[in-house]
Amino acid sequence: MSHAMELIVEGYVKLSGRKALEDLKAHRRRLADELKSLNGPFDLSSSIKLLEDEIVVIDAGLVKLKTAAAA
Repeated sequence: MSHAMELIVEGYVKLSGRKALEDLKAHRRRLADELKSLNGPFDLSSSIKLLEDEIVVIDAGLVKLKTAAAA
């Protein structure tokens, strides 16, 4: 998992940047889907896994925002 992504998400959570997190998640999802669709001699599984792990971190940030908004 990317420590940088954790810091980015943390910053967006502090700034209540729901839209930015949603955009970041959509971008990561598009990248992962594009890599999954590629056929070739390269093993892209580690890159796909990293993107999926980053999506999990982003989702956790979105949950924090939702929890904070409900409080």
